[in-house]
Amino acid sequence: MKVIALNGSPRKEWNTALLLKKALEGAASKGAETELINLYDLNYKGCISCFSCKEKGGKSYGRCAVKDDLKPVFMKIELADAVLFGSPIYLGSITGETQSFLERLVFPYLTYTDPPATLFPKKIGTAFIYTMGIPENMMKEVGYEQHFANTERFLTRIFGSSETLLSFDTYQFEDYSQYVATRFNPKEKLKRRQEIFPKDCQKAFELGMRLCI
Repeated sequence: MKVIALNGSPRKEWNTALLLKKALEGAASKGAETELINLYDLNYKGCISCFSCKEKGGKSYGRCAVKDDLKPVFMKIELADAVLFGSPIYLGSITGETQSFLERLVFPYLTYTDPPATLFPKKIGTAFIYTMGIPENMMKEVGYEQHFANTERFLTRIFGSSETLLSFDTYQFEDYSQYVATRFNPKEKLKRRQEIFPKDCQKAFELGMRLCI
């Protein structure tokens, strides 16, 4: 079994990446072969609306026609048995790299039929891990849940199933005294990092295990 994780954070050793790695550890504990891909290492853009993936009889029907660093990644995903996505929340949404990646990955498989169908060749498990600096109550107040639900719905439609893991009130800096961030309480942030984030890591580990069932 092969499980691939896509890190949509520019930071390779921080909250999102750490949770994805824990999820892959969980998958590996079930015997899965795992791979972590950092999207910020790749050269690509979002969908260019060429519609080659929708052209009747076209050689790129159901596939993205753009030839860049994402082409081999898409090939790996088609061979995978489960896929993990991860992104921090920037300005109320996933990172630009993550959004561009999802446009390129999902749209070619989504048919313009009634009802819409998927051209992905098989059913696989997927999951999305989100990290954010705000607490859970604020996340609900600003309406992030609708965004998360929409993404989960698209992933389920294309790949067959999906689930979401949320990590709140994350630790943004190693030394808060070096930054202008007076809205945050460094002691409370550190306490949560030490007491709650390990629990989030355990949830991610268990998530990785579930993807291999």
